[in-house]
Amino acid sequence: MYVVMKTYIALGILVIITLVLTSCLSNLSEEAQRLEDIQIREYQGEDLSSINSFRENSIKGPQQINTEGYSLKISGLVAKDSRYTYDEVINVYDHYKKVVELDCVEGWSVNILWEGILVRDLINESQALDSAKVVIFHASDGYTTSFPIEYIMDNDIIMAYKMNDVTMPPERGYPFQLVAESKWGYKWIKWITEIEISDDINYKGFWESRGYSNEGDLDKPFF
Repeated sequence: MYVVMKTYIALGILVIITLVLTSCLSNLSEEAQRLEDIQIREYQGEDLSSINSFRENSIKGPQQINTEGYSLKISGLVAKDSRYTYDEVINVYDHYKKVVELDCVEGWSVNILWEGILVRDLINESQALDSAKVVIFHASDGYTTSFPIEYIMDNDIIMAYKMNDVTMPPERGYPFQLVAESKWGYKWIKWITEIEISDDINYKGFWESRGYSNEGDLDKPFF
């Protein structure tokens, strides 16, 4: 009986030790994940704004997109329509980083390190037709905006999935936001689901159809 009791006690101690070690390892794993999510506030000597320091002012509130069912569509005047999963976008194409200031018509601005892929790489893969003149971006909430195709193809315009070295949160446009440099903030479309190539030079997006400048250039009035 004494030997049996010792055996049960030993097994009990072993179970307790296993539970403690499992809990510790789990905590270490959670801590490592939290460390990865710390945003940087300085890049190559330049101060950065916090990703939490500006307003969320979308037309329908933050969109919650599950990337497991997400697809990015390239459509319109292209040789081949394309669809990409989230992983295909960020794993197939080259990544680029740049610090770009976002200026809102409400009067505030933020300086952020953006990371993403060049929009022209996606368009080149789908082969825009010679008749293409405009690139129209569509978002999951129905928001749209457009640009002359030269703006997208002749400049290093990125579709970002990271801000300040962390994955973009939903309220900032996850999974993808356009970094429309030299343009007012309403041209920086979030939650991109489709890039449409068009010949409609008179197309106007959500705010543009309500009187805002279709060009959206920072050095010109926006309304």
